[in-house]
Amino acid sequence: MDIAYIPSPSTGVIHLGPIPLRGYAFCIIIGVFVAVWLGNRRWIARGGKPGTVADIAVWAVPFGLVGGRLYHVITDYQLYFGEGRNWVDAFKIWEGGLGIWGAIALGAVGAWIGCRLRGIPLPAWADALAPGIALAQACGRWGNWFNQELYGRATDLPWAVEISAGPNRDAGTYHPTFLYESLWCIGVAVLVIWADRRFKLGHGRAFALYVAAYCVGRGWIEYMRVDEAHHVLGLRLNVWTSIVVFVAAVVYFVLSAKLRPGRETVVEPDVPGKKAADGADPAAKDAKDAADTKGAQDVKDAKDTKGAKPEGKAAAGAALAEPAAAGSVLTKDEPAKKDLGTAQPAGDTTPEPGTR
Repeated sequence: MDIAYIPSPSTGVIHLGPIPLRGYAFCIIIGVFVAVWLGNRRWIARGGKPGTVADIAVWAVPFGLVGGRLYHVITDYQLYFGEGRNWVDAFKIWEGGLGIWGAIALGAVGAWIGCRLRGIPLPAWADALAPGIALAQACGRWGNWFNQELYGRATDLPWAVEISAGPNRDAGTYHPTFLYESLWCIGVAVLVIWADRRFKLGHGRAFALYVAAYCVGRGWIEYMRVDEAHHVLGLRLNVWTSIVVFVAAVVYFVLSAKLRPGRETVVEPDVPGKKAADGADPAAKDAKDAADTKGAQDVKDAKDTKGAKPEGKAAAGAALAEPAAAGSVLTKDEPAKKDLGTAQPAGDTTPEPGTR
């Protein structure tokens, strides 16, 4: 009885003349473009400038690729070193093998360098890029489908992936863990976008949410895989990594919410190389501007007063005093005029006899 399944490509590479076009590389490249496109839209919505995300990605992507490959080679060293192995294969990145943990860790170093050069805070940039990274992972996981790798346990479910016989693998149908993780990453991207809009996440909390949510899914998906891996206390190494990184992301999220609530009001300065004001208070800025304006006006008035000529001051004083003086004369003269009408002649004022 035939069962339904997802067929795998017979080959993961197509040759265009002497140039090999590899499905794994195409998935990675598509993921990078999706992350930069969405990250740029989110960055502009936060008040940033167009093109900044791409400029910093020029630093982050190469660092991330190197970090991802280093993590894979270190944790799966037995595939490249030892008897019967060729260490040169460690550089053949097109054959698959990128560890997301190393890619994020070293990619963050590259992003930090780019952010320092542009004078912007790394947490704000990471928040803008977080859902885009999740979508990039969703695209990149299909590269495992082209290479017929990283599948789960054998199953006869309708969505099982068909794997052909090859080195270190048996033909059959298996759980398509690449598909599970791809769908999970799409869900993580949707979650981060929703939570960011709903709660105005800032200061790296959107990125922390992405990390924590991804680790949850990676833990159970990793548990289903059957490819060779190191085990610690009965669990695969990547399961332990998921647990540790999940705890770290949750702790950062909680502490950041308490210490730096809200979202950055300025994510990118107008002058390149000048650090953005992290969490600047608009009211405080307006008060400062008003105080600066008032102070400048006071200084100007003081200079004008000090520089005024003495004659000008005297004239101004006389002009102010003149109305008051005029008023004083008129007030004194009025009773004087009344007295003049009844005044006695000068001389002896004693009445003469018979005048009574």
